[in-house]
Amino acid sequence: MDNQLFRNAMGRFATGITVVTTEYKGEIHGMTVNAFMSVSLDPKLIAISIDEQATMYDKLQETKKFGLSILTEQQKDLSMIFAKQKEADQEIEYEFQDSNPVLKDSLATLSCTVQDMAKAGDHLIFIAEVSEVKVNSGDPILYYGGQYRETK
Repeated sequence: MDNQLFRNAMGRFATGITVVTTEYKGEIHGMTVNAFMSVSLDPKLIAISIDEQATMYDKLQETKKFGLSILTEQQKDLSMIFAKQKEADQEIEYEFQDSNPVLKDSLATLSCTVQDMAKAGDHLIFIAEVSEVKVNSGDPILYYGGQYRETK
């Protein structure tokens, strides 16, 4: 099967959009991630999948902790900035949650510590325990068929 066909099929699954952030050598680094899922309630575990070509791949293996921000419809520009689809044209506002940077005004934020990693093809799946959660009101931004979508 061809790679484009597989990619098109995977694009038929609507996802929310998250930004994963970590502090590495005194600087905050982040990337847009839609490969995110809840894994367990007890203990509270989530998983993210990071491509081995991504700059966060090595950073997360070293820091073993990260913040995860679930984006609102109003944060599309932040998604594009962290996906390197556009240059930063605004100051990015962070807050710290259990010593992890998260994006201010997100729909929800999680502070996570990596518990396990599993190599899966050209990705590494990070399984992380959630130590703190903050939830805000708003509507999520969605990604479907290679495009951003709104819930309304």
